[in-house]
Amino acid sequence: MLAGVVPFPPEFARRYREKDYWRDKSLTEEFGGAFARFADRVALVDRGRSFTYAELDRTAERLASNLLDAGLKPLDRVVVQLPNVVEFVYLYLALQKIGCIPIAALATHRYLEISQFAKLSGASACVTPDRYSDFDFTEMVDRVRGDAASVKLGIVLGDAPRGFLSLTELMSRQPKRSPGELRKLRIDPTEPAVFQLSGGTTGVPKLIPRTHNDYAYNSRIAAKVCGVTGDSVLLLALPIAHNLPLACPGLQGYFYNGGKVVLSTSTRPGDLFRLIEEHGITHLKVVPALLIRLINDPDIVKYDLSSLRVIQSGGQRMQPEVRIRTKRLIPSATVQENFGMSEGMLFFVRLDDPEDVRLETCGRPLSPDDEVRLVDDEGKEVPPGEVGELTCRGPYTLRGYLGVPEYNARQFTPDGFYRSGDLMRLHPSGNYVVEGRKKDLINRGGEKISAEEIENLILSHPAVQNIACVAMPDPDLGEKTCACVILRPGRSLALEELTRFLSEKEIAKFKLPERLEILLEFPLSTFGKVSKKALVEMVTKKLDQERVSP
Repeated sequence: MLAGVVPFPPEFARRYREKDYWRDKSLTEEFGGAFARFADRVALVDRGRSFTYAELDRTAERLASNLLDAGLKPLDRVVVQLPNVVEFVYLYLALQKIGCIPIAALATHRYLEISQFAKLSGASACVTPDRYSDFDFTEMVDRVRGDAASVKLGIVLGDAPRGFLSLTELMSRQPKRSPGELRKLRIDPTEPAVFQLSGGTTGVPKLIPRTHNDYAYNSRIAAKVCGVTGDSVLLLALPIAHNLPLACPGLQGYFYNGGKVVLSTSTRPGDLFRLIEEHGITHLKVVPALLIRLINDPDIVKYDLSSLRVIQSGGQRMQPEVRIRTKRLIPSATVQENFGMSEGMLFFVRLDDPEDVRLETCGRPLSPDDEVRLVDDEGKEVPPGEVGELTCRGPYTLRGYLGVPEYNARQFTPDGFYRSGDLMRLHPSGNYVVEGRKKDLINRGGEKISAEEIENLILSHPAVQNIACVAMPDPDLGEKTCACVILRPGRSLALEELTRFLSEKEIAKFKLPERLEILLEFPLSTFGKVSKKALVEMVTKKLDQERVSP
């Protein structure tokens, strides 16, 4: 096994095989069966061009052969940093065919993250655009190659300067090898198929090894719970390399079932509405911030969105009011809340859950062998209905991050449960409710304030469209609460009005926000979540400026 990867214990692996969760097939074998069955169907649409399953497979096979000739070999790590374009799909499929392991970087990552990924993984190559959003990736990759000796290849989508290979040329060049040579490669399904990135709030993300066995199962069961069939059409506007768009059920789950995937590099409401209408989109993946933007865009009523069946939301907890408004504007669609992590464990609301359960909960785990414990600060399980930290293990949840044994010792219990840092409680329905993050607590003079609790209350104010509560530094109490608010069009709000409104909810006085910031939009992390770190930095800077102003 690749050095630094923590394997599943043999007794668990045996059980997962016996229950047919793990089929001991590589991802390329899983894709191969589906691509043969659905060869003539349209698999993908990108920038107005359609590609059949057979076309995707042929080009990916040609690219795979040429990547081998360029020097890549099985188990080599490749940092992949491409936007939502068909070339990403070709590359992902090609790397699986030769047993290379893509590191699912995002187009917004820069030198610090990429160099860290390369050094930690011992990556052999980086694949990037030449330029994207006015950023020169080739200059960055040159610096990474100077910093990480393992990186020998720079592969570029676009104009390839001296010292780089052209991804377009590698896709089109007639290979020297026969297809049979590719098929002789033996890929161990217990090895990593991809490295996803942790979504931690501090430091450079850790590398998450997702094996062929667990990642294929992840997508198969997620597709079933999302109602994916051969008639399903998915719109992907979230970054394609991230876990939710790629595999939950994502690109993988739709390909396994012969569905169609439409790619978009834009998240502008008008662009997405047009694609939904044009392609008869049935499934849409969002984070709450994106859905809030869509349902508050006045142009939503100008488009026929009646093909939509499922709007799958992840990344952050979605408030019931957002789901109710979405249902009113798009009656054909169900907002399917899910809670998950790139580390594995997935909770999904079921499409046939009662309406009140769909509004209140994030769902329940996908697999019968998903194990969940909600624990207190001492590691003891809390009674049903009480809030505890989510710890979990199962057939598609990692047993350790790559190459960080000391960190793993803190993040995993001795019996292999992953300490997620998420606070949850068990709902009477058997589903779960997210109550925030252990780290998303504001410590006001020793009194702990759940940011999410206050956010839920503020969101019910008629002037508020979106809300994020963050800790601002205070010399006496340590921290106080700042409410960062996006207002509904034409509305206004003052701190005094907000605190009066919250006081009427009969909450403890120490929980009231002590500062209000009105914003036009929230800064987002590379994973599409509201970046509370950036909000804290903004508020702290303002406080510093106010202290020095006369």
